[in-house]
Amino acid sequence: MEPETSLNFTLMLTFLLYLNLVMGVLSVDHYRRVDFPDEFVFGSGTSAYQVEGASNEDGRTPSIWDTFAHAVYEHGENGDLACDGYHKYKEDVQLMVETGLEAYRFSISWSRLIPNGRGPVNPKGLQYYNNLINELISKGIQPHVTLHNCDLPQALEDEYGGWVSRDIIRDFTNYADVCFREFGDRVQYWTTVNEPNAFALGGYDQGTSPPQRCSPPFCTTNSTRGNSTYEPYLAVHHILLSHSSAVRLYRRKYRDQQHGYVGISVYTFGFIPLTDSEKDKAASQRARDFLVGWIIEPLVHGDYPISMKKNAGARIPTFTTRESEQLKGSSDFIGVIYYNNVNVTDNPDALKTPLRDILADMAASLIYLQDLFSEEEVNGQ
Repeated sequence: MEPETSLNFTLMLTFLLYLNLVMGVLSVDHYRRVDFPDEFVFGSGTSAYQVEGASNEDGRTPSIWDTFAHAVYEHGENGDLACDGYHKYKEDVQLMVETGLEAYRFSISWSRLIPNGRGPVNPKGLQYYNNLINELISKGIQPHVTLHNCDLPQALEDEYGGWVSRDIIRDFTNYADVCFREFGDRVQYWTTVNEPNAFALGGYDQGTSPPQRCSPPFCTTNSTRGNSTYEPYLAVHHILLSHSSAVRLYRRKYRDQQHGYVGISVYTFGFIPLTDSEKDKAASQRARDFLVGWIIEPLVHGDYPISMKKNAGARIPTFTTRESEQLKGSSDFIGVIYYNNVNVTDNPDALKTPLRDILADMAASLIYLQDLFSEEEVNGQ
């Protein structure tokens, strides 16, 4: 890794820890800006569906998140209006200035920019994101852009199943190409997919998030489509291949002119063995393999962790030699999104179950601990 890339890797990794959220809840008596290096970047992040609103305006079409929210929640808990960021982006940016943010990570609504998932670009969507980026830069705030945050165009989900089909690799790469071409002269930091591990578990195993694909007995909601035993593996497989394809495109076509960086973000825990036994220690490593190594190991070594391949067997896809080589080194940074710790204990009996999902394949039980900070710390006591 070149020195400049290595430095950026470190800074971006630090930025995506979201320590700014910690700073927001702790007393100012604990930390000050001068306590951090000048190059340390403080920022905040959002996702398109959670803030933009204007779900049916100016050519935007539904995403899988629209469909999920309207199907699952009966009392208007959806993003139709949200924070109305589509209309109030200037006010939002001014609030960022007053807060002292130095960077803002937002996601692009694929179905706002390219309503059918492929084909013509929506001029109104293009104008909105250009306006937002320009407003951020005019106020001295770095734009950090995520291409996908749980909101695949519903058109692609309906056409071929979205992330469970290899067709998504082509469409995602073309979508990324549009974003790099239209915004890359001002955006240097790109995240391809936000938390693919959490997205796959919620969306394809338990059915607790879009696109709500799952199968009994693993569903926690009513769903009539999907297969929890293999679709989480399949969705992540195609996400990783889509990521590496987009990165390859950027490096070949845009990096020399735009000098940007492309990475991916991962949902993480602190994995702590419940006891000092060797079995719990091994289970903790296995949990780390299944929930974090699932994404990171292919990006570093070109393949899934050995424990995953052993326990999942034929249900986890394999990479071709060419795919493996393209995956290795395909992230300029890894975004770490970290919320809390879990205790881990060995659960070998899970492997005796004939019908298993990824959590059963892990053969470990997770015991969620208290929040990272106590109530006293949050209140600055």
